[in-house]
Amino acid sequence: MEIEQLASKAIKGDDDSFLQLIQLFKIDLYKTALSFLRNDQEALEAVQEVTYRAYKGIRNVKKPYYFKTWLIRIMINYCNDQLQKKKHVLFDDELIKSQGVSENHNNLEIKDAMLSLDERSREILTLKYFHDLKIRDIADSMQCPEGTVKTWLNKALKALREKLEENGGNLNV
Repeated sequence: MEIEQLASKAIKGDDDSFLQLIQLFKIDLYKTALSFLRNDQEALEAVQEVTYRAYKGIRNVKKPYYFKTWLIRIMINYCNDQLQKKKHVLFDDELIKSQGVSENHNNLEIKDAMLSLDERSREILTLKYFHDLKIRDIADSMQCPEGTVKTWLNKALKALREKLEENGGNLNV
């Protein structure tokens, strides 16, 4: 069944459709949470919490087409709230050790640099580059013009490049 049809049914109160959608997007949710929180247990907890929040707020989805965007946005907001509570980010040594040093070193640098950006920049970069959303879809989810999203995206990329250059890295986007 198509995602839009499942989302329509879920919005109308079909629990099975909602569960199918969560199954489809749980990896995306987990990856988003892990990229922000950088802790496996916290990421799993975030998926659970966001699933609950999405279930409670499913009737607020205006267009079934944007269900995934809506769901990811809930995750981003949740992660930003968690980071605000911490006020600082700790490295998860096990995560660093479990990843290869050379290939994933760049990914860690990018994640570090992204965490130092403002909330809106992190959100736009996550939606665009980690979830491959189009500018139009990001604009609709953020309820602003496409030109504004493009401007914010350019500023976010510039800030990310500057952060990476400060740390000796580079960004090829």
